[in-house]
Amino acid sequence: MGFMRPELIIIVVIALLIFGPKKLPEMGSAIGKSIKEFKKGVNEIQQPKDKEEDVKSADASRLELDALEREIAAKKAAVAAQEAAAQPKFD
Repeated sequence: MGFMRPELIIIVVIALLIFGPKKLPEMGSAIGKSIKEFKKGVNEIQQPKDKEEDVKSADASRLELDALEREIAAKKAAVAAQEAAAQPKFD
């Protein structure tokens, strides 16, 4: 959404009146550094959550893969048993 030009001009004029032209660059720099540190902190908090989600997802995928492998093995055994039963027996 952001600010439009008239809004920014009004904010800059008010800031100049309140803080003066000498303090304004210092304050802008301090605000920029604060925002940078805030974003860095948010990213540091978010990264462990992402890693935990990746581990949980990998564990779930592993469990699903194991279940599918067991199902395939059971079906192979059933097919082998049916083939063995269907073979004619010669004496």
